Amino acid sequence: MTTAPGMHRILNPAPHTLLTAALLLAHPGAGAEASRRMEAVSRPEPGGPSAPGAPGVLWIGGVGGVYFLAEPGELVVEVEKRDRNRRRGHHELRAILAGPDRRVLQEATIPDDGLPTGSGWGPRQRCRLAARVDGRGVCVLNVTVSQDRYGEAVAWAFRSNCRKYLIETARGHKDEAHQEPIVLASPDRPASICFMPRQKAFGVEVTGLPRAAAALRMLDARGTVLATLEVPAGGQVSHRFPTQRPRAAVPWRLELPAAEATVHIDGLTRWESGDPQPHLTCWTPDPASWFAWLDHRWLLTPYSRRVHGLPGESRNLTFQVHNSSARERSVQLGLEFPEDPSPAAAEAPGDACARLAVSRVTVAPGQSASVTLNCLLPASGRTCRVRLRATPADEPGFSTYSTLILKAEEAAASRPLAMPIVLEPYRHENDQFGCLPDYPVENQVYFDARNRPFVRTPHGISTWRDGRWVASAFRAAVTSRTPPFEGDTFGMTSTKLAFDRDNDLYALSTVGRTAALLHSADGGRTFAACVIPGRENRSRSFDFEQFSGHNALDGPPPILRYTLTRRDEQLIWRRLNDLELFVPKKHHGRIALGEPIPVSTRCLGWSGHSGMPAGVVSRGSKVHVVWGEATDPKLKVAGVPTFVASYDRATGQLGKPALVAHGPPANDVHNCPSITLDRQARLHVLAGTHGAPFPYARSLQPNDAQPRWTEPALTGDGLRQTYIGLVCGPDDTLHTVFRWWRFGVAPFPASSHATLAYQRKRPGRPWEPPRVLVVAPFSEYSVFYHRLTIDRKGRLFLSYDCWSTYWFYRNDHPGSRRVLLLSPDGGDTWKLAETSDF
Repeated sequence: MTTAPGMHRILNPAPHTLLTAALLLAHPGAGAEASRRMEAVSRPEPGGPSAPGAPGVLWIGGVGGVYFLAEPGELVVEVEKRDRNRRRGHHELRAILAGPDRRVLQEATIPDDGLPTGSGWGPRQRCRLAARVDGRGVCVLNVTVSQDRYGEAVAWAFRSNCRKYLIETARGHKDEAHQEPIVLASPDRPASICFMPRQKAFGVEVTGLPRAAAALRMLDARGTVLATLEVPAGGQVSHRFPTQRPRAAVPWRLELPAAEATVHIDGLTRWESGDPQPHLTCWTPDPASWFAWLDHRWLLTPYSRRVHGLPGESRNLTFQVHNSSARERSVQLGLEFPEDPSPAAAEAPGDACARLAVSRVTVAPGQSASVTLNCLLPASGRTCRVRLRATPADEPGFSTYSTLILKAEEAAASRPLAMPIVLEPYRHENDQFGCLPDYPVENQVYFDARNRPFVRTPHGISTWRDGRWVASAFRAAVTSRTPPFEGDTFGMTSTKLAFDRDNDLYALSTVGRTAALLHSADGGRTFAACVIPGRENRSRSFDFEQFSGHNALDGPPPILRYTLTRRDEQLIWRRLNDLELFVPKKHHGRIALGEPIPVSTRCLGWSGHSGMPAGVVSRGSKVHVVWGEATDPKLKVAGVPTFVASYDRATGQLGKPALVAHGPPANDVHNCPSITLDRQARLHVLAGTHGAPFPYARSLQPNDAQPRWTEPALTGDGLRQTYIGLVCGPDDTLHTVFRWWRFGVAPFPASSHATLAYQRKRPGRPWEPPRVLVVAPFSEYSVFYHRLTIDRKGRLFLSYDCWSTYWFYRNDHPGSRRVLLLSPDGGDTWKLAETSDF
C-alpha cells in the first residue's frame, strides 16, 4: 500500500469480539467521505523547523508505548510524530493499539516527512485510533520507528480520553548495560515525570536543559517539596536521595519548568541488582493518570488462548496469576461470556463450554499461582468465546482479562503450513494456527537410539515414557555425586543432550562453579555426576558432541571447554579463550573424564544461544574439533580463521590444525563454525559469519582433518547470514538454518528485518537458495534462538523463540514463545509439531 506524503496508513480495521476498532472521525462516515475526513486529520500541520511543536504537546524521545487502564466505552488514542531530520534514513512510525487480551485492534503508520537531512524539525503528522471497550482492562499502545530502534530520529506525542495511563520508555536493546533515559523535547512548556521511587538511595541526573533553566523540584504525592535542584550554567544537575527519605507518599514527581532534557533516575531508567522493577521505565507526566500497573503487571497470562479440537472434547487449560507487588495478595477470578457482534459467528452457549476450578487465589509476593480452566469444545463448526477476568481483592479498581476461543475443528497447526510463518505483533503461532503444544518446549528436542524424544528443561529432562511425558529433576535424579559437586541448584550449562551406543543419556550441568557430565543408564530416571575439574574461577563455556545425522557415539560424548582469558576493551566481540578437549571413557558403567587436551589459546569462544553450532563430531577412534580464532587487529584478514583438528583416541595424539575457511568479519565471537560428517565420514564445515554468506568446506580425506580440504565456497552471493544450525540427512544432504537479514522487502519495505531461513545442499550439488521459514513481527533487530536437530529417521526438528529488540514488546510477555517445527521430508514441507509426531 502506498500513501501520499503526510498521510498515515490504517491497517487491520476489522472489528473484534470485545473491542471494535474504527478510525476516529468527526462524524460516522464511510467511503469517499470517510477518506476525506481521514485526510483532514492526517495532513501535516504548520510548525517552525527549530521548535518541536505548539504549547501543550509533550514531545517524547525514544520509543516504547503506553498502558491504558480502559473503562467501558470508547477508547481514543491520537499519536503524533515529528522527524528531527538530523541523520539519513526513512523513519516511519508504527502505532499498534491492542486490547487487554492483546488482540490487535488497529494499526497505523505515520510516514517519513521526506525532508532532507539537516533541515531540522519537520511538520507535525498524526494518526488517530479508537476502540469500543466492553469491559475494564489494560490496553496497550506500541510505538516503534523504522531504521531507528532507539527513537533518536523522531519525537512523538500522544493524546487519549483514557484518564489512567502510564508511559513505558523502552527502546531496542544495546550490547551494554540497559538504560532507558527519558528524553523530553518541549522547551516551550513545563512537564512532570511521575514515577515510583525505589526504597534504597538513588540518584537523579538531568542533562540537556535549556540555557538559563529554572530550578527543578522533586515532590511526593502529597505535594511536599523533597528537594529543589538548582541548575548551574552548564544545563545539567544531579541530586541524591538517601534511604532515610520517607517513601510512603508515592508516586514522586520531578517538575521541570521547561521540558527539554534527558533524565536519568536510578531504579527507573537504570538498575542495580535487587531493584524491584528492573528494565521497566514506567512514568507519566500527569499524577492523576497514575495507576498501579507495576503491582499488577502480568496479573493474568497468557493474555489469550485459541483451542481447537473435536466436538465435545474436554480440555484443561492453565493460566497464571502473578503477584508483582511486595505483599501477599488475593485475586478474584470470574468467567464472562461476551457475545460476538459478527453475524457470521455461530456462538455456543458460553456457560456450557468453560468451568473455573477456583474463584479466588492467594499469591505470595513475586510468585505465580496456576489456575485451571476446564473447557468443553462446542458442536462442530461452532465457536465459544470466554473471558477470564482477574481482579485484586484489595484493589477492585484494577481489573483485566484474558480471552479463550474454543473452536470445534482441526487446527491449522496439525497440517503442513504455507511457509513462511509471518509473525505479527501480539499474534504468534497459537493465534494464527491454533498451536498449543502438549509437550515440553523449553528447549530443542533430541532423540535416543530408539528414537524417543528427550528435552532439557530448567530443572532436568523430560521424555515420552509409558504413553505420557515424564519429567526428571536433577536434584532428585542425580543419585551419585562426589565433592565438590554438591547442592540442589543445577545450572543449565548446555541445552544439548547426547546418547551413546548403549543408549545411555548424557547432559552437562553445574552446581555453583563446579561443572559435571551427567550420565544416565536408565533413560533419565537417575544420573551419576562426573566432575569436570579446573578453571572454576574463570568464565567458561562448554559444548559436547550431539547426534547430527551420522555420528553415533561409541561412548561418552567428547567435551569442549572454552575458558575466557582476555577481553578486548577496544573490540567488543574480540575475545581470547583457551580451548580444551576432554575425551571421556566409560568402563563398567562408570565415567572417567581424562585429562584436558589443549587445542588453542586464541579461540574466540563459543556462541550457542542461536544455531547451537556443533564444535565437535566423531567417528570411531577419531574426534574432530572446529573453532575460530582471534587475530591481531592490526592485520587485515578476510575474517575469522576457521580451523579443524583431529584427535586420535588410539594414539592419544592431536593432529595438526587445518585452516579451512575465513568467516567475516574478523575478531567476532558471533562467527562460530559448525561441523558434521556424512555416511563416508567426510567432514563438512560451515564457517561462522556475522551478516555475510557462510563459507563451506569439505574434507577430501574421510574421518581426518588432514591433509586437504575443498576450497571454501559461499552458500550464496550477498546473503546476510548469522548463527549456524547444521545437520546431515540420511542421504548426505546438508541442512542449515540461520538468521537471514532482509532489506527493503515486504512486510517491512521501509527498513530491514530478520528472518529465520533454511538452506540445503544435496550431495554433489551447490547450495540451494535460502527459503524463509519465519518472519519477525517487527522490523529492525530480531533473533530467533533457533536450534536445528535431526532424529534417527532423518526428520528435521527446528526449535525457535522469536526475540524482538524492543523492550516494550518483550516486557509485556512473561517467559518465552518457543515452538517446534517439524519437516518429515528433508525440508520440503514444515508443520508445527504435536506429540503424535513423536
